[in-house]
Amino acid sequence: MIEQCRADELGEGYRDDIAGVLAHGFAEDFAFFSPDPARVAAAFAHMLILERFYVTLVDGQPAAVASLTTGEQECFAPVAAELRAHLGAIRGSISYQIVRSQFLGAYPEPSPDLAEIGFVTTAPGFQRRGLARALMQHLVSDTGFQRFVLRDIKDTNQAALQLYRGLGFREYERRPVRFARRAGFHEYLSLRLESDGAVDS
Repeated sequence: MIEQCRADELGEGYRDDIAGVLAHGFAEDFAFFSPDPARVAAAFAHMLILERFYVTLVDGQPAAVASLTTGEQECFAPVAAELRAHLGAIRGSISYQIVRSQFLGAYPEPSPDLAEIGFVTTAPGFQRRGLARALMQHLVSDTGFQRFVLRDIKDTNQAALQLYRGLGFREYERRPVRFARRAGFHEYLSLRLESDGAVDS
């Protein structure tokens, strides 16, 4: 059975599993923190603000996740000591600064009818089954917002861009990133959607 729900509705017992989906889904992007996704998951689990994440469950197991924030909300609350405990003193301290500079920061033009979607990913064992699309459809159709933004998608992430464009998101900004080519991409793309509360299936 496939279902979508907010992460805090599942309870604290699912925190590690949700962190695991994020860490494995973004393993390439999170490789600086550690090349071991399990270690990244352990380091990141504490900082998830569960009420800001939505989850697709497959037979009760978290398989896809995404964050949803509005106004000045954040989806992470990092604690330096926790990151140091899992990643070591030096790397943990650097990771704390990276999380604060790269993962935090609300959309600069907040509005009561607008939400930002982020960190959309599917666990490797569940990919190519339409789970991220189903989760996105749920966020756009069932959360009560009329406008949505997705910020800083790598221009090389064609699978994600195809998904978002297929749901009606349109590009509104390109942002060149210093040293991006070393990481295998050129620019960050941001997209937005004006919704009537329904998305084509």
